[in-house]
Amino acid sequence: MRRTVFNEDHEAFRETLRAFIETEVVPVYDEWFEAGQAPRDFYYKLGELGVFGIRVPEEYGGAGIDSHKFEAVMYEETARAGVSFGGSGVHVLLGLPYIQMLADDEQKKRYLPKFVTGEEMWALAMTEPGTGSDLAGMKSTAKLSEDGTHYVLNGAKTFITGGVHADRVIVCARTAAPTAEDRRFGISLFAVDTKAEGYSVGRKLDKLGLKTSDTAELAFVDVKVPVEDLLGEENKGFYYLGQNLPSERWGIAFGAYAQAKAAVQFAKSYVQDRTVFGKSVASFQNTKFELAACQAEVDAAEAVADRALEALDEGELTPAEAASAKLFCTEVAHRVIDRCLQLHGGYGFMNEYPIARLYADNRVNRIYGGTNEVMKMIIAKDMGL
Repeated sequence: MRRTVFNEDHEAFRETLRAFIETEVVPVYDEWFEAGQAPRDFYYKLGELGVFGIRVPEEYGGAGIDSHKFEAVMYEETARAGVSFGGSGVHVLLGLPYIQMLADDEQKKRYLPKFVTGEEMWALAMTEPGTGSDLAGMKSTAKLSEDGTHYVLNGAKTFITGGVHADRVIVCARTAAPTAEDRRFGISLFAVDTKAEGYSVGRKLDKLGLKTSDTAELAFVDVKVPVEDLLGEENKGFYYLGQNLPSERWGIAFGAYAQAKAAVQFAKSYVQDRTVFGKSVASFQNTKFELAACQAEVDAAEAVADRALEALDEGELTPAEAASAKLFCTEVAHRVIDRCLQLHGGYGFMNEYPIARLYADNRVNRIYGGTNEVMKMIIAKDMGL
């Protein structure tokens, strides 16, 4: 099926990225898996490769390309190789949109050059223990000091991807109490320096999947945040979060589609090499039918993911469309990866095989970025239901 979403520049980037993955990631990926995170210096290599600066304006050291298509290539190539870039995905997918949308000129001059090189890695801290998807229920507070020079941040966050290695974290905290009319009012965003006194990283969480991604708990005890690190206006944080959710959900959708596509290739290679009862597993009709059905689902998910990508690049991806893409692509990936693991038999349950790691990694796609149940609520509301 012919695709039109990528051009020659994207394919040239794909070749460069594929070679980088083969030399810099694949040989050491098992070590990262056992360690539970990618090493910090790997992010400098990504900075040198230029992947952090693709959408950053040239004046700050980036390439100035206003497109998510290079990110899409990264999703496909890491999935194809059965690897990840650790917790760095949130740096670009979650961190950059807030800097671009909310930072003033002075902040961009401070933040973006180090963002591009990997000298400062960014993460996003929204979720709190006990609140889950109910962001309006967050308890973390940021109170303006009497002299007006800084905020005093107190609270805790959990499930923060990239939280161990992060140098700056966009923290959501209450600067005012919610109103009777709007419980979402009063949330603000801050670009918090992780070296600040009172900031601490708690447990590095032991996850079912995404083992090379550093996910942590964070705590803030009287952390002084300069007023110069407030992003956007006070009390409008919930609105800002809503503005960026479509791009985040597109990323989850596209990543899930890429995982499903990779799973089919892993299974195809395995069944062609594996022999049972004197015949290759690929020769059995059931194998052919299962893989054919999986390929048809991947084709459909690819079309949905590509359509969402085009809409995102054109600034036209609506919240409901993003929710629909996430719902569909993650559900397809769930079904396809499970069926492809089944075709591996017992070996599919072994972590030395990419399909096993992919199975575990994929599970969170239906949870983060808003659960798929929430996606259904958004879509139903858009339908007028």
